[in-house]
Amino acid sequence: MLVLVFFLGLAIGIGFWIWQQIQLNRYLRRVVRPFAPDSSKVMLPLIPRLRDEIALVEQHQQDLQQSLQTYEKVLDFAPVGYLQVDEENQLLWCNQQAREILYLQRWQPGQVRLLLELVRSYELDRLIEQTRDRSSCQIKEWVFHPSYENAAAMLELKPLALRASSLPLPNGQVGVFLENRQPLLDMNAARDRAFSDLAHELKTPLTSIRLVVETLQNRLESPLNRWVDRLMQEVDRLISLVHSWLELTQIQNNPGIELHPEVVEVRSLIASVWATLEPIAQQQQLTLDSRGGENLWIKADKSRIYQVFLNLLDNSIKYSPPGTKIYVEAKIIPINNNYEYNSSPQSLEINIIDSGFGFSASDLPYVFERFYRGDTARTRDSQPPSNSKTGIVGTGLGLAIVKQIILAHGGSIKAMNHPETKGAWLQIVFPEVVANSQSQDYS
Repeated sequence: MLVLVFFLGLAIGIGFWIWQQIQLNRYLRRVVRPFAPDSSKVMLPLIPRLRDEIALVEQHQQDLQQSLQTYEKVLDFAPVGYLQVDEENQLLWCNQQAREILYLQRWQPGQVRLLLELVRSYELDRLIEQTRDRSSCQIKEWVFHPSYENAAAMLELKPLALRASSLPLPNGQVGVFLENRQPLLDMNAARDRAFSDLAHELKTPLTSIRLVVETLQNRLESPLNRWVDRLMQEVDRLISLVHSWLELTQIQNNPGIELHPEVVEVRSLIASVWATLEPIAQQQQLTLDSRGGENLWIKADKSRIYQVFLNLLDNSIKYSPPGTKIYVEAKIIPINNNYEYNSSPQSLEINIIDSGFGFSASDLPYVFERFYRGDTARTRDSQPPSNSKTGIVGTGLGLAIVKQIILAHGGSIKAMNHPETKGAWLQIVFPEVVANSQSQDYS
């Protein structure tokens, strides 16, 4: 009887063990099916194969971890800063440049802290939010004022001009590249000071040279006097260059110091400028087509605005083909801002358009920079050689001065190519038009 019970228990145990193995095999077959499509042939040898698959996954994970460490090392030695935040704006990682730019010495690798706790910058937070909301790359420039826990140390920290480029990442994360532009601005400021000092030093000797040349002009006869006349032209060009540079530097350093605002009627001012340039325009059979602008008044420094239109119209004359027109269009445009009492303030837009060959695409971003003159002298590559303006010599400061004068008045200026005339298109916007009643009271 005991033997029978023993064998019966043994049979039940073996049967239960076989049933467990069958159930385990079925479960493992379902787990391994994505890795082994031919799992119907896999029975008891499934466990060793599963171990091989797990080893491959672990190896792949190690490879990914090594790649991540390599990329972090590359970013850590990059000349620009980089930081990355998660969907809750917690700082996940930043490189050495970002720690130096944003003074993130308090952050240590591996820490996850709110970026706002480490960097007090509304502009940076706003940039990250815009990148996440719009799901597109964003670029922003601002002056960063660093903060530090030690009040004494804060006094030694200087503001930095930063440029940030952000990009959206998966799972709501955002990466931000940071560029410290302060060294470049400091270098430009040092260069400008050096040029200004040099210009001041050149004023006196150039004036003396001009007096000597003027004396020689009255004493020399033809054909020798033509060389003196040529010398006088070059001296005058140098004097003009020195005065233009000093004027530009003065406006940039203190935009309002030389402004004497008064109410100016735009149409008559443009007409007086054209009257000054008309003798030159007649040599090329150029005409002015002025549209709009009747009874439009702005509050501005009349002499400065006269200088703006003199420079722009003079450029249009230089680069216009003979027998064409120069268009000046003035119109009122609304300002897209929300004001109380349903008022609708307006701006004045003035467009100066010629029929020349316009600006090349490579020159457009730089036409308002100092000393910048396009290689093709503001012409297109398709311009015939017979129409080239190689004889035109400029200082490269005219448009830079124009821009600074417009900015000093609170306005803006933009350079384009007109789609119809194919010529240069300069668009000026003055921030506010003076009502007729105010202009009459002022006068």
